[in-house]
Formats: sequence, C-alpha cells, structure tokens
Amino acid sequence: MRKIMLLLAILLALPGAAGAENGLVIKQSSFSAVETLDRLQAVLEKKGLTIFTRIDHSAGAGKAGMALPPTQLLIFGNPKMGTPLMGSARSVGIDLPMKVLAWEDEDGKSWIAYNRPDYLAGRHGITDQVEIVNKMSGALDKFTNLATQAETK
Repeated sequence: MRKIMLLLAILLALPGAAGAENGLVIKQSSFSAVETLDRLQAVLEKKGLTIFTRIDHSAGAGKAGMALPPTQLLIFGNPKMGTPLMGSARSVGIDLPMKVLAWEDEDGKSWIAYNRPDYLAGRHGITDQVEIVNKMSGALDKFTNLATQAETK
C-alpha cells in the first residue's frame, strides 16, 4: 500500500498531471502562448486536420477595456475520429471539436491545456470506441509535444 501511495504522489507531481482529476492535460511550453499555438496549428494542418477557429481571449478582454495576458484557444478536429464518438453518444458533441488553450502566466511562463479524450469518452459513457480514443490521445500528446518543446539535435 505504501508503494502505491508513493507512486500516486509521484504521478501527481509530474507536469501534466495537475489537471488529471478534471480531465485536463496541462503542459508547459518552451515558447510564447501565441508561438505555441502557431506551431500546433502548423502541425495540425500538415496532418490534415481541420482548423475551425482561433479565439484570442486577450483581444476580447482588450475590447472590453480589460487586460489579460496572452490567452488563445485553437479549435480543431478530424471528422473521421469525432464522428464515431458522436455516433456512440451524441452528447460528446458538446466537447468536440477538440480545443487547446494556450496562455502565459504572471511569471511569463507559457502553458497549454486540453481535455483528455479518455476523460471525454468516460464523461459521455462511450465504451465502444477504445481504439479511436487511444489514437486521439496519442496524436494529441505527440502534436502538443511538437508544439511545446524545442527541437533537440
């Protein structure tokens, strides 16, 4: 039991585990929030995913006469992945297409967050699309790593 508790404590301390209980994957980026989403958008477009929109929350705050550090949301998807999920539970459409939020904190560090596909499947009671959910999870992890990490040579 002690080993299990220690392992759980270690896992919760890892980057990206901070939002695990609410289904969020959170990663620190080596780039600004805007550059991170630029990089992610380029990766997604290269892979043939549809970019639906990009929302600049900071610009919206500015129009309302308020200040907000750089904060943007990218909404994207792939009907070949999302449609089977919606076929299993139409309610998952409230969470699809996928979204990645990028922001800069008070210390100037950049972060991204997105919903874990397995969390969304569980939220909507989808049990018959394990392969697609796993494929989505792997792709999101890979694509967001490419967007947040500097290339090493």
